[in-house]
Amino acid sequence: MRIDKYLWCIRYCKTRNIGTEACKKGHVKINDQVVKPSREVYPGDKIIYRKNQVDYQLNVLDIPPNRVGAKLVDIYRVDTTPKEAFEHANLVKLSQDYYRKKGAGRPTKKDRRSIEDYLDPDDESFTSESKDE
Repeated sequence: MRIDKYLWCIRYCKTRNIGTEACKKGHVKINDQVVKPSREVYPGDKIIYRKNQVDYQLNVLDIPPNRVGAKLVDIYRVDTTPKEAFEHANLVKLSQDYYRKKGAGRPTKKDRRSIEDYLDPDDESFTSESKDE
């Protein structure tokens, strides 16, 4: 089975196209070699798949006949990803939130309109006409 199809079948990619793009970008390695999407996967192979700044390490146990349900994924692979990888990804996420909270940037159109509604449009101290006079 092709590696892009295998990643799709064991639910690491939502679509086969996402799996193909990951292979083309070099995010997928089999036995420590960067592979093309057409590379065949065999039982016993070790796959490293980089997704969301986490290197997932998988051991292939068997080849699924088609896309399998989430409960049956463990029949076809063993996830040997260390817990430190997930903790590191969590720390990266927290550090990004520390520097800039979501929505703390420029005001959106909705924010601008609410600011304009808050500032009375009849009050001439905030309009450009009063500055010209």
